[in-house]
Amino acid sequence: MKRNLLIILIITSGVFAADRIEPSGDQETDVSGKEGKPVILKCSYETSSEYVFLYWYRQYPNRALQYLLLRGARQRRESNIADHRFSSTTSSSSTELTLREPRLADTALYYCALRDVRAQ
Repeated sequence: MKRNLLIILIITSGVFAADRIEPSGDQETDVSGKEGKPVILKCSYETSSEYVFLYWYRQYPNRALQYLLLRGARQRRESNIADHRFSSTTSSSSTELTLREPRLADTALYYCALRDVRAQ
């Protein structure tokens, strides 16, 4: 029997006030799906930097953020993925997180974040 899961997308800000990241126009912040069927979360972003890392995290109730992955965008193409059920694609203005085989235990808050790596 397939069970429903609920994923809530929350956005965090970029490093500078001019940087912005938010759910894509066609993306609801409450996303639900069925176990075993891929779920895709989308964020769009704006920044003047060409050296961008896009991060995805999740948070279970009363727990710390859990790192999922980072993906370089624009001039940065590196990636680092903690759980290979997750994958990410990026463009010059958006990022998508795909959970290939979600389980009920994946129900959580999901965050996308932007970082200008020149600001280190």
